Amino acid sequence: MLAAALSAGVVCVAAWVYLLLAHGRFWRIPLTPHASPSSAGDGRAVAVVIPARNEADVIGRAINSLLRQNCDKLHVFVVDDNSTDGTAAAARAAAASQPQRVTVISGRPLPPGWTGKLWAVQQGVEQALLLHPDFLLFTDADIEHAPDDVATLVGVAEAGGYDLASFMVKLQCRSLPEKLLVPAFVCFFFMLYPPEWIRNVRRRAAGAAGGCLLIRAAALERIGGIAAIRHEIIDDCALARAVKRSGGKVWLGAARDTYSIRPYTSFAQIERMIARNAFNQLRHSAWLLMGALLGILLMYVLPLALLASGSARLAIAGAAAYLLMTAAYLPMVRFYGLNLLWALSLPLAAVFFAAATLDSAVKYWRRRGGEWKGRAQDLRGDK
Repeated sequence: MLAAALSAGVVCVAAWVYLLLAHGRFWRIPLTPHASPSSAGDGRAVAVVIPARNEADVIGRAINSLLRQNCDKLHVFVVDDNSTDGTAAAARAAAASQPQRVTVISGRPLPPGWTGKLWAVQQGVEQALLLHPDFLLFTDADIEHAPDDVATLVGVAEAGGYDLASFMVKLQCRSLPEKLLVPAFVCFFFMLYPPEWIRNVRRRAAGAAGGCLLIRAAALERIGGIAAIRHEIIDDCALARAVKRSGGKVWLGAARDTYSIRPYTSFAQIERMIARNAFNQLRHSAWLLMGALLGILLMYVLPLALLASGSARLAIAGAAAYLLMTAAYLPMVRFYGLNLLWALSLPLAAVFFAAATLDSAVKYWRRRGGEWKGRAQDLRGDK
């Protein structure tokens, strides 16, 4: 028994060494560069598409931040996805000072085979393409953009020849649930989608952050438009995969000063956010689910168990694994401005994510998968 535990500990340490040294340096925060005076795209036209369903409390701040962009040729399309809280009125009120730059679209009924968000995006794209933009920016209704946000993304795309450029915006990190889980969520995301691998055209890895995603209009046309991913739940990463498969280049970074203004004040809210997509990420495979849960136990829980085992050899292995884990997480904790001791909390966050992933599978099997704004979108047998 001791030998088996020690072997498991050695495997855990080796896995963390691999992650730190050979897994695309996911732990490095890939910050976007500051926009230069010329990085507004030399007059490139950008059409912004915001799908909005019951977002009256946040849509105004999002629109105002977009109207303050250092980008002359920018038009915002807000698609009111059958809201019941006055989202459209709030959007029009926010655009009152510059109504010529904002179009509010009333969403049409959801057709079969589409997820709600992507159907809203599609309707915005249909109108946006009439302006013949160079780029389209897909963003969420709860994102408050820094003034150089669009210029920076256009500058990144132009300088590197990228067809798709996005960054993970900063999420709220004030409440106890946010401090425990938000930095961990972003860390796990970059672990799944290492930005260095995404930028590498020789690797298949492709990922994006849908809260702020810029794509060339020509690249979107090349992959067949939004219709090509119309059934996807994790739509941002699906779009990145489609672009990369078509021969395009993809870039992913992290925002300095662009924020989500949606707070997560309870553990239940964050659990629902994770459960919406987690089992879809595992391709609805029970085998992958079991593998993921076992992996979490091995990588995050075992080090603590070894430390508490009472065996000196096991404790050394556990301490080594815990130290490596903490080192990998520390840059994200620092990025979010938290006390560095929060880096020790990653095992607790991992257990929470494991439970949310299991709940995601249960909801899928009960035909409640992908629940978002009153819609269950990830259903068994749906395409």
